[in-house]
Amino acid sequence: MKTLKSSLFNMIAALLGVSVLSALALGYVYEITKEPIARAKDEKTLNAIREVIGSFDNNPFAEKTTVSAPGGKYKLELYPARENGIITAVAVKTFSDNGFGGRIELIVGLLRDGTITGYKVLSQKETPGLGTKIAEEDFAGQFVGLNSYLDDISLTRSGGSIDAVTGATISSKAVIDAVGKAVETYKKFNAGATGHE
Repeated sequence: MKTLKSSLFNMIAALLGVSVLSALALGYVYEITKEPIARAKDEKTLNAIREVIGSFDNNPFAEKTTVSAPGGKYKLELYPARENGIITAVAVKTFSDNGFGGRIELIVGLLRDGTITGYKVLSQKETPGLGTKIAEEDFAGQFVGLNSYLDDISLTRSGGSIDAVTGATISSKAVIDAVGKAVETYKKFNAGATGHE
């Protein structure tokens, strides 16, 4: 078999052929994995909603609404939870870009009166053994029962009621930022429903 002569044209043609085949292979893999990945992500979110809200008899995904924060700086997804047709709580998918490792995403549960039922970390890149403690009960449990209309949701050294994770103040502040975004967006969504403004 005759070998091709090494020339600029042959090298460019070979490189182009490999690039096209690689792009086609990546496109194919993306298409066959796109739906399973989306389903897995939705299932993770639904499980987080169950954890922070508890029981509901509707499909929160079917009623998902996107609400712009006051001032329109960002938009958050809200998932109403109903029992017997009545909204009993709302789960808010929120975030902070101020984590030590970058973006932190949470699901925060709020009852109709603004009481926080808890949060669940969806994604984070915090330091293992330090910042990752934001997902543990010792830290996360401090938010449960706080009322977004009545309580100061900030670190104790700022006059609030939340003790930071030791050695992970940046991660702790990022969670407070994310919860604060959820609370403000929920208040906008819920304005007038409970007599709060």
